[in-house]
Amino acid sequence: MTKKSLSLRWLEIFQLISKLGSIQKVAAETGLSISTVSNHLRNLEKALDVELVDHSRRPMGLTPAGTVFSRHVHDGLMALRRGEAEIRSGSWQHATDLRLGLIDDFDSRVAPDLFRHLSANLPRCNFRHFTRPSPEILEKLQSQKLDAGVATRPSGHAEGLIEYPLLRDPFIVIIPPSYNGPVEDLTRSKNALPLLRYSRDQTIGKLIEMQLTRSKINLPNRFELECNQSIIGLVAGGSGWTITTAASYYRARRFHQDTRALPFPGKSFARTVSLFTTNVYPTTTTRLIHHTLQALIRQHVTDPMTTRFPWLDDEFRTIPAPPE
Repeated sequence: MTKKSLSLRWLEIFQLISKLGSIQKVAAETGLSISTVSNHLRNLEKALDVELVDHSRRPMGLTPAGTVFSRHVHDGLMALRRGEAEIRSGSWQHATDLRLGLIDDFDSRVAPDLFRHLSANLPRCNFRHFTRPSPEILEKLQSQKLDAGVATRPSGHAEGLIEYPLLRDPFIVIIPPSYNGPVEDLTRSKNALPLLRYSRDQTIGKLIEMQLTRSKINLPNRFELECNQSIIGLVAGGSGWTITTAASYYRARRFHQDTRALPFPGKSFARTVSLFTTNVYPTTTTRLIHHTLQALIRQHVTDPMTTRFPWLDDEFRTIPAPPE
């Protein structure tokens, strides 16, 4: 008896089940009905004549055979996706699709020039640009809903992603001109001028809180905001002071004349902004994006900022690309 050929769709569904542990979640992820997802799994198990999933467990677990098979399915699907990407854009001049996510630090100046440059060098490419917070960009990359993304490096490992560092972005202190005391006094809880915090749901807010904890700085949490422009605007109005990055401060240029920028007191710290891709996306196109971004960040962000604030020169800089 001839065995039934395996369907690519069955394998994709099985991979999702092994990842999500629930037929209901797979149905929600794919837009298929629960019965359709179940049928795909059942057909795969019949074709292989083996149970791959332990249906008695919640969340659903793989059988020993399913665990072994899932590794081969993962590798096989990855190879197919890599092959598709290479066929579609094996040479960067022939790239046909680019879904690129950017954090909003580069949305106004860098992004327009980036897409003008890429459109000239990738004449057949269709572009889709998304502005999202760093965690969402990384999540969409991991679920293959983006091809490349510019985001702040997370504190933990970015599973399944390839990182190309772009920018060392130091944290600095922003104060209103009316404040005349030592900047060190701001870090003492008795100071009357409050710290305007970034939301702790944001990567930048988490990095700031980690450094405050390491520095044993414990300040009241009266104000916590998500919008960079609002925070710098409140500082300009004399409502408080803040800790931000050089790139974030540069983005709020309309408030520069009403604020003062100073180095962070104590040990300096910085975030790393990187270009992230997966091993599916062609490296030739990735390198084109990376080199273009580095040049544009220098032109539009680091050079103007370090010209105005020379004390940032050694701290605020693009990171050299690794040798090819």
